[in-house]
Parts: sequence; structure tokens; C-alpha cells
Amino acid sequence: MQTAQRILRGYRRRRLIVCIGLAVLALVLTLSARFVAERKVNEQHFLTFNQRIISTLENILTPLEEVNNALIPLVGLPCENAQLKMREHAARLQTVRTIGLIKDGILYCSSVFGSRNVPINLLQPRLPSALPLLFLSIDRSLLKGTPILLSWVPLANSSNDGVMQIINIELLTGLILEPERPWVSRAVLNVADSHLEYGEGLLQRITIEDGQVSHEMASNRFAFSVTTIGPSPGALALSNLPTQLPLALILSMLIGYIAWLATANRMSFSWEINVGIASREFEVFCQPLVSARNLQCVGVELLLRWNNPRQGWISPDVFIPLAEQQNLIAPLTRYVLDETVRHLDIFPKSCHFHIGLNVAASHFHEGEIITDLRSSWFPAHPLQKLTLELTERDALPDVDHRVVRDLHRMGVDLAIDDFGTGQSSLAYLETLNPNVLKIDKSFTAAIGTDAVNSTVTDIIIALAQRLEIDLVAEGVETPQQAEYLRSHGVNVLQGYLYARPMPLSEFPRWLRGNTRPPRRRGHPVSVVPLR
Repeated sequence: MQTAQRILRGYRRRRLIVCIGLAVLALVLTLSARFVAERKVNEQHFLTFNQRIISTLENILTPLEEVNNALIPLVGLPCENAQLKMREHAARLQTVRTIGLIKDGILYCSSVFGSRNVPINLLQPRLPSALPLLFLSIDRSLLKGTPILLSWVPLANSSNDGVMQIINIELLTGLILEPERPWVSRAVLNVADSHLEYGEGLLQRITIEDGQVSHEMASNRFAFSVTTIGPSPGALALSNLPTQLPLALILSMLIGYIAWLATANRMSFSWEINVGIASREFEVFCQPLVSARNLQCVGVELLLRWNNPRQGWISPDVFIPLAEQQNLIAPLTRYVLDETVRHLDIFPKSCHFHIGLNVAASHFHEGEIITDLRSSWFPAHPLQKLTLELTERDALPDVDHRVVRDLHRMGVDLAIDDFGTGQSSLAYLETLNPNVLKIDKSFTAAIGTDAVNSTVTDIIIALAQRLEIDLVAEGVETPQQAEYLRSHGVNVLQGYLYARPMPLSEFPRWLRGNTRPPRRRGHPVSVVPLR
């Protein structure tokens, strides 16, 4: 059987493990939640950055379509007639570097240079084209070598005539493609098969360094897209996770503390006892009391055993004191009382047969024991005599004497168990008026020795006889002890010499003459009374 310290340590250890586990789980979940939230924020930064670039460029390119409709009719007109309108449109658009009119593949009019006569394919090899085009290129006429975004719109049914608009994209890159660290390390504008990166100019292809990821978003209105390059959202979130650690630690410790408070009852010995009562894990045993004169059974003392499926057999020396500390001794007593009433038929039906029930002094407060007897014992109309046994180590002077008086009036006997082992005054013997004194087994064991307890045994016997109180000797294990007690006037004996504690179901067989000590699963059942 387990010791109280071992069981309590086990409960505290499991409770601590649960609380630490919940705290760690809260820490992991908090950091995980922060990681996921931070990653979503980083992804949103990429998305917002791309959307801003696309929206800006679309706002720039949309007016070009309107201008193209106004410029198309100018193709073929003399340059001196068309240049003023071209300059007006360029000035109004602001982002347009120059506008050119092409006739038969010849750039014949420029909003900047006026009349010209240059084959367009010498300036831009992709032109002229029968299809509208939008592409990145290099300026070869005004600011030579600088990147430009070129828009080409041909005349209907003509591949050699059209309008060319050159956008000063280099100026715009400083406004729309500037990286936004730490989320965006590089931003690239993709038009056709060319790429323009902030600070790098035109690129033939996009390279991505190790540890970097790219996000591309295309315009729904124009033939261009934007690629942003930077650390992955997860890597960024992970790098920022240490900054979330203090708050997560505080939250996890709070969760652990709340769990510690919440498990105070559920993961405590009191909870275990309540589960044991509800699951009927407790078993009532009895130990016979025999007459010293004829060795006939005159009564039993009821004892409680606990076969806990989670802990194994737990000694009454462990669970009874703990139950008293947790104010659960009364429920255990009710359990024994109910089990006894259910098995009344196994006991001799005689008013001279005593059934002893150990009761704590706290059960006497406010007449609680009387209430329990009236609800369980008396409705069964038992013929047997009920004896309530109080141990002297209980606070007997605190017992409500009115309750004791009422018990006597109801025909319930009162016994003081383990008499002589306490430190209380003998004055309460007169106040409590007990019917029986039970001599503790330590005094019985001292019989025939020179120990002081042997002398105390004689004193207790003499005291009981002087006060006309019946005596029961506990712990009788040898014929010499039995003979000494019988010769000194002790009429009732209890101990291994006659019977060990046994389950209630085995008592009838013992009563019929089988005195072999009962065994449980091949092992003798230990003897510790319910207190």
C-alpha cells in the first residue's frame, strides 16, 4: 500500500505536469498564432506593394488611350499643323517624354524636335507594327541610353502608319519601384520580354538569390506585370518571432497559473475520493468481536478498504487522515453506513449483536450524524445494536454533547476507540458517558512484559470497571494475552487470534465455523481500522 507522502507527491507531480504542459502548449499556440498572423501581414505587404504599382501605371496608361484617339487623325498632316496639338497633349500628360507621328515607316514629326525624317525601325527595331504594342526600350534620340516605356498604336488597315508615345519610365521607377524593406528587396516592371528594375535599368531576365522569393501580379487592363522579390513571408515572420516571446511567455504563465487553480479540485486527493465513492471503489470489511468467556461472536467492527484502479490498494492510514483534512470523512462514513444497511441480513438478528462503526468527531457537529442515521440506519429497522466508535485522538472535548445525549436516547451506543493513546483529560468520560472503552492494541501487546504500557493496561481496566463501562481489547494475537484479559474482567476480545478483517460477503462463512483468515488475490488483507 502507498504512503500519504507518495500519493500526494504523485498528485502534485501530475498536476504540475498538466499545468506546465498547458503553459507550454499556450506558448506554442501563441507563438504559432503570432507567426501565422505575421506571415499574413507580410503577404499582405507584398500584395499591397504590387497593387500600388499596377494601379499607378494603369492610371498613367489610361489617359494615353484617350490621347491616341485624338492623335490618330493627325497622322499624315504636315508637322507644322500637328506639332502644337502634340505638345499640348504631352504637356497635359506630364509623364510623356515625347510623341511621334509615323507615316510609311518614317518618323516625320516629333512633339520635341518638330519635323523629322528618320526611319522608325532605326530608332525602335520593333516598329512599325500592324498591332498595338507596349514595350520597354532604350531612348536613342532625346536622353540617349535611358529606359523608356513605348506605346505604339497603328492606324486602321495600315502597319506602317501610327502614333508613338514615349513615357519617361525612368523617372517613374523612383516613385513606384523603390523597394519597401524588409518586405520588398527588389521590384521589377515586366513589359513584353523586357524587365525594368529600380536602380538596375533594363534586364534581359530576372535572377532570384537564395533565400529570396518572388511574387508576380499582372495588370488586368494593360500588358504588363510587376514582380516583387524579397524574403519569404514565413522567414520574415520567423525572424520577428523573438520579439513576440515576452508577451507569449506572460500569456503562457497566466494560462499555467489558471490551470493550477482550475485543477486544485479535479487533480486533488479529494477529487479522487469523490470519484472512488461514486464508482464504488471502496469496500467494507468487518472484524469480529468475540466473547472472552465462550468465544462466541458478539459483534463486528466495520472497516473500510480502497482498491483504487488508478493507484492500487491505498491504506486507510493514508486516505482516512487525508479525507479528514478535506472534510470528506462524513461521506465515507455514510458510504460505510449504506453498505452495512444493504448487508444487514448477513449479521445475526439479535439485539445483543453489536455493529461498530468508526465515526469522526467532526461528524457530530450540528447533529449531522443523527440526520444520517435517521435517513439510512433507522428506516431499515435493524435488530442489531449500533455502536459509534470515536477515537481518543479526535477532538473529543469538541463533540456536541447534546448530540451524544440524543444518540443515547435513540438506543445508539458510544465507544471510545484506542483509549489511553490520547492526551485529553479523563474528565470527558463522565461528560460523554461512553458505553464502551476499547483498549488500544499497543497496550494489549505489552501484556506479560515489563513495559510501562503493561501497567497502563491494568489501570485502564480498573478505571472502566470503576465507571461501569464495558471493555473491548483490540489486537489480541496470543492465547496468553486472551487469558490475561479474560481473567482481569475484559469480556470482549478482538484480534488476529480469532479473525482477521474480512469482506462482508465472507462473514457468514466465518460465522459458521471457518476461522481461516480471508485472503484477497492470494495475499492476506492488511488490518487498519477506519478512522
